[in-house]
Amino acid sequence: MSYPNTLEGARLADQEDTLATYRDEFLFPKNKDRKVLYFTGNSLGLQPRKAREIINEELDDWARWGVDGHLEAHRPWVAYHEFFTASLAKIVGAKESEVVAMNGLTTNLHLLMVSFFQPKGKRCKILCEGKAFPSDQYALRSQLRFHGLDPETCLIELAPDPETELIDDERVIAAIDQHKDELALVMLGGVNYYTGQVFDMERITDAGKRAGAIVGWDLAHGAGNIALDLHKWGADFAAWCGYKYLNSGPGGVSGVFIHERHHGKKDIPRFEGWWGHNKEERFKMGDRFDPIPTAEAWQLSNAPVFAMAPLLASLELFDQVGMTALRSKSLKLTAYLQKVIEDAAVNSGQSVRIITPKDEKRRGCQISIAVPGKGRAVFESLSEAGVIADWREPDVIRLAPVPMYNSFEDVYEFGQLLEKFLKA
Repeated sequence: MSYPNTLEGARLADQEDTLATYRDEFLFPKNKDRKVLYFTGNSLGLQPRKAREIINEELDDWARWGVDGHLEAHRPWVAYHEFFTASLAKIVGAKESEVVAMNGLTTNLHLLMVSFFQPKGKRCKILCEGKAFPSDQYALRSQLRFHGLDPETCLIELAPDPETELIDDERVIAAIDQHKDELALVMLGGVNYYTGQVFDMERITDAGKRAGAIVGWDLAHGAGNIALDLHKWGADFAAWCGYKYLNSGPGGVSGVFIHERHHGKKDIPRFEGWWGHNKEERFKMGDRFDPIPTAEAWQLSNAPVFAMAPLLASLELFDQVGMTALRSKSLKLTAYLQKVIEDAAVNSGQSVRIITPKDEKRRGCQISIAVPGKGRAVFESLSEAGVIADWREPDVIRLAPVPMYNSFEDVYEFGQLLEKFLKA
């Protein structure tokens, strides 16, 4: 059912929303004593209400137990990373043995490429999207230089179409086929941070594997946003951050996926640390690394408990709701946002260009818009009025109606403000 772009229509949609009560599980910033309209969950998710409680529990256990908290705490710290495994596996479509929470996103991408980018002979190139998140491009270029390769010749960057700012899946697959004898690695962002475009990860992974390349995914904007099935798709590896759709807090812990076909190999290239060592032997302090036969082998250090604790609060909610229900609401909420944007443009007589794909299968819960000539002014007016959105140069406003805590009324109110400032 589609809802009319009216206050009554938005409130009816919220009444019929089976996930509406989860909004109360999050804390919203305020603007002039009123909750903001928060549309930047694609940059930093809101704080789960229970996060403070869980952090305080860990602080209390530290005070009570000291070092013995590693074994005696309510959630023993020695196994803290394991409390995330089942939830993350469900979110990314993996076996529990294939995921582990650790480190930060770009750190993990580097650690994974140590293992899975192994250039040999003419098979020495990396394929990526041309307008990837800059940290990915820095990481890829530096990995090439680390291997003594020139990024100018060994990094194949697929530039977005200048008209649509998108990269068609067929172009990616055609490029893989064109360079199939040269590719060592295919690594893209599953959901582009700028446009919100979702790539056909299943088809691209299949094309990359058929070409003989390793295939990895940056899922910073995918995990907790769209349905993923990494094990079935056969990706070699993936990594994601926890602070966007997973609401783990600023700089929150990352997660990785490593397909089980790479597990249990003692000779795989890998940077090693003691937390990836055989758990039964770890505290015997041997001087030879014996990897855990799961994704945990890629860990370096023990879990940063206080940094990881907020994610537990969020994952409890993901376990209750499930990705199927979240994605279902996301499709409705994002379609409603598209409608109010289009109405605001028509009613104001101003040009507003939506650069996110309008096909719901090709986007997550994000719509990026360009307002030629007055985008910055509109963005600043929205910010002053209590809308927290995201500005990206040269002229794009990114908006993410997150199904876990955004409402249809949020979207309606945004549309009214957008129309007002387009007319100004």
